[in-house]
Amino acid sequence: MSILKVEKVVSGYERMEILHQISLEVQEGQIVSLLGPNGAGKTTLLRAIFGILPLRQGQGKVYFKGEDISNFPLERMPRIGMCYVPQEENVFPSLTIQENLEMGAFILKADCTPRMEEIYELFPDLSNRRKSRAGELSGGMRQMLAIGRALMLNPQMLLLDEPSSGLSPLLVDIIFERIKKLNEAGVTILLVEQNAQALQCADRAYILEGGEMKAEGSAREILKDEEIGRLYLGR
Repeated sequence: MSILKVEKVVSGYERMEILHQISLEVQEGQIVSLLGPNGAGKTTLLRAIFGILPLRQGQGKVYFKGEDISNFPLERMPRIGMCYVPQEENVFPSLTIQENLEMGAFILKADCTPRMEEIYELFPDLSNRRKSRAGELSGGMRQMLAIGRALMLNPQMLLLDEPSSGLSPLLVDIIFERIKKLNEAGVTILLVEQNAQALQCADRAYILEGGEMKAEGSAREILKDEEIGRLYLGR
């Protein structure tokens, strides 16, 4: 069953069109990787899906769980079960780890402590430093905190923008391991990456370049394709 469907989306910044009739689909329970070079439009697509950027009038639709959410108000997105973790500026540096997680649950009226403990179980490194300020954390721990903050609302789907960017190989392995674990717990994930390792944990993949889809298929097919590897994956 499709949880996210993007149909011929056109979007960009002011008069600059970045996305040219982009379509993709994510099935419930999948990890789908969206790869491509810098400037391909990957982040723009996530922002358009989430409502940060408007779709060009009459050009494209976004459906979530069968509902047309094209140009939904941004504040509604977490309430319908979708959360977005940007690549940068994704934590509050002056707040502690625990305060950041509490901020992630700001729209909940119920006690968020049980959910917070689940996040700490998923990211034990955060649990050990609950009172540390986010600004003092390493890049890897900041990414874990950013994902954990989004998970406080128990979303059905996460949009992740290059969570491995700038991390050491060891931390990249840890981040992808946690992403896989999240997915196994029932969270559907659309993962923007430049790291080909994202294909190893994905079910399906799309290649974006110049605001256009250049390839799509199962992650295994994309990973094995020598031409795609040469052009887009640095092989």
